[in-house]
Amino acid sequence: MAPEDARDAAPRFIEVDHCQLPCGGEHLAGDLFHSRSLEDGQRVVSVLADGLSSGVEAAVLASVTASMALEYVEWNIDTAQAAGILLDSLPVDPRRHISYSTFTLVDARRDGRTRVFEHGNPPFLLIRDGALVPPAELGQRVHTHARWGNRSLRVCEFRSRIGDRILLCSDGVTQSGMGSAAHPLGWGEAAAAGFALAQLARDPELSCRRLSELLVDRALGNDGDTAGDDITCGIIHLRRPRTLYLLTGPPFDPRRDREFAALALVPDVRKVVSGGTTSNILARELHREVEMDLSLHDREVPAPSSMPGVELVTEGCLTLAKAAQYLEAGLPPRGNAASRMVELLLESDIIHFQVGTAVNVAHQDPALPVELDIRRNVIRRIAVLLEQKHLKRTLTTYY
Repeated sequence: MAPEDARDAAPRFIEVDHCQLPCGGEHLAGDLFHSRSLEDGQRVVSVLADGLSSGVEAAVLASVTASMALEYVEWNIDTAQAAGILLDSLPVDPRRHISYSTFTLVDARRDGRTRVFEHGNPPFLLIRDGALVPPAELGQRVHTHARWGNRSLRVCEFRSRIGDRILLCSDGVTQSGMGSAAHPLGWGEAAAAGFALAQLARDPELSCRRLSELLVDRALGNDGDTAGDDITCGIIHLRRPRTLYLLTGPPFDPRRDREFAALALVPDVRKVVSGGTTSNILARELHREVEMDLSLHDREVPAPSSMPGVELVTEGCLTLAKAAQYLEAGLPPRGNAASRMVELLLESDIIHFQVGTAVNVAHQDPALPVELDIRRNVIRRIAVLLEQKHLKRTLTTYY
């Protein structure tokens, strides 16, 4: 098998994430980024809709547009037909004759088949092998029709390769800084693309979440730290999957301690260990030292520890429950063991929970906080949040 064929045959995963800030003075963003996993994760459809104006009205318009676009493209109909339905259905302002919301929609499959539909938003960026691929090289077409007036839809169909990143931005990114001395006409698409390329040159393994945060932070800085418009960046990355093992709880049968500890030796997998007894089992069976790390200590979450070959060692149920809270609330606060655990979970694609089922009597005390739930229920809650909100794949094995 040729090297290129071998690369194409490798397992693939579609990573999707975004970052968003509302316009200064607004509590609700008028942009909407939403993704839907289909066909057991083999296909992911993502849309960035930008409602006319800002605030609640714009948010409603963006939400309606995004929902309609997702539904139509999910039908898996012919691209040209989908383009016609999208523009025919999109509400138009009767006075200005413009759409109530612009949008960019990406229909991506693990086998590489990719479709991008764009109306009014800044053009999408495809980054491949550290460089931009112009839409013209991808065979982009512009669909027009007399009944659409001066509106049009750009459509692009191409084969994504492992490593490709597709960047979607609202005009709050490209027009950031408009009127300033540094960017009188706005930051611009070329500058935003150059910034993204520079970040990836420094760290080729940047997650979609982190790269989108960096772009939004830079756009906010261009605006003098007060967003002049809703700022949204979404990123889709086709790559080999990243696997993480989260080991928590001692096995029901102590005779399985060695088998359980050996999971920390599996190659090419990141590991998180949660629970004092769990870390003691690994330290004993693997002959490794566990050292306290006070740099991430705060009043809410016990400080983590470190162990060779393990990304993070934390206290058990309190930290897991707090991590579940952070996942539910969105972007977690930084600076403690639970937020670091969330970062590692979100940077991974396949999370395998390795759960010991021995009962810790302390967790059954009704006088303790509600957060000290039974370990299995907390893990189940985290797995559901990862699958439904972040399109991760989770597996759970009990010992």
